[in-house]
Amino acid sequence: MSAIPATSDATTATRADAILARLGGRQGSTASATDEMQNRFLTLLTTQLKNQDPLNPMDNAEVTSQLAQMSTVQGIENLNKMFQQFLDTNSVSELSALVGRGVLIEGERLELTQAGGVGGVELAQPADQVTVTLFDANGLPVRKLDLGALDAGTHNFVWDGRADDGQIAAPGTYRMVIEAKSNGDPVTAKALQLAQVTAVVRGPNGADLQLGSDGIYRLDEIKQVLS
Repeated sequence: MSAIPATSDATTATRADAILARLGGRQGSTASATDEMQNRFLTLLTTQLKNQDPLNPMDNAEVTSQLAQMSTVQGIENLNKMFQQFLDTNSVSELSALVGRGVLIEGERLELTQAGGVGGVELAQPADQVTVTLFDANGLPVRKLDLGALDAGTHNFVWDGRADDGQIAAPGTYRMVIEAKSNGDPVTAKALQLAQVTAVVRGPNGADLQLGSDGIYRLDEIKQVLS
């Protein structure tokens, strides 16, 4: 087992960019509540007009007043939609700076290219011993990395592509298994995989990120941005 030398975030980001360069939604629509209310209103108004007493018809002013109320409600709804679109547009504009960047998300996949591989680990509490074992597609261990002692939180690491026997491992997809301990007791740890932001999309609660074939992720699902 070999120790991993400390690397800066800038170095990791550079390596991540090189790896991503070598590597090859949610949609929905719901009827507007205002549209439904407007349709019901028009149906009700038409029914009232058809069944009104010929000797005592509805006053024109009353009909105009009801139409004006509906117009006001629809105007407020349209204004709210415009304001939300304005907020979403600003959010999308700000997040567009992330397009093309590498990020870490929860997952056990590590892609090894000729430029190396980048992965990460998330610790629930500090650990004095953290190791990463990399398995090939056949489930055989290829490399065991010693990350040393790490604080609680998210950390990234770079694999130079060498196996435990010193040979260069074949490019491809590897599986990460994280083991963390503190004073001999196990520490909860999650493996983090590298992904690339390919687009910013509007989600039901704001802007989300499209991470290529990995799918659409919320901002709170992004563990680290490699910058």
